Amino acid sequence: MPRPAVHQVDAVLDAARDLVLTGGPRSVGIRPIAARAGAPSGSLYHRFGSRDGVLVAAWLRAVRRFQSGFLAALEHQDPLARAARAAHWSVDWALDEPLDARLLLAHGQRDLLDQDPLGELEDQVKSVNVPVARAIACLSRRLYGVQTTDAVERVTYALVDLPYAVVRRHVLADTLTPAVGASVASASVALLCERST
Repeated sequence: MPRPAVHQVDAVLDAARDLVLTGGPRSVGIRPIAARAGAPSGSLYHRFGSRDGVLVAAWLRAVRRFQSGFLAALEHQDPLARAARAAHWSVDWALDEPLDARLLLAHGQRDLLDQDPLGELEDQVKSVNVPVARAIACLSRRLYGVQTTDAVERVTYALVDLPYAVVRRHVLADTLTPAVGASVASASVALLCERST
């Protein structure tokens, strides 16, 4: 049986994501995904291997969609402007992609799967955050002149942990607004500028 066309892959991943969001991860199987996407079950097994394969692909797609804008924000010349833009992006993205945001914020990757991913998917899961880690290390050098553990931790707190906590709270409460972006960016920059004691 032929593999789904590229445009059908997004429909399959959308279906898997939507089913997780409406019924929880344990309610999702290949047949409901296929029915919702209008694709034959056999083609999903052929392309993704299993239910876990579909769900991890949907999770990876959401992560990469977020990371594309986050990494683009970190390309600004001024390091504090980079930080502000990256922190703000967390809010912008969650507003623009509410379903992907809810998937990532409400369900950890391990919550979605019956077992750890294997093979190529395992490699993708293990390496998906490498570009972000490199960008954070680079920004710590630009901001503080060093890439020590403390410097990288501070940048991680400011650009990952703080925005994640704020956005997660608002997304799960359905209270996220564009104004949150400016507040998160301001708080992140303040954290980066605070003197170490």
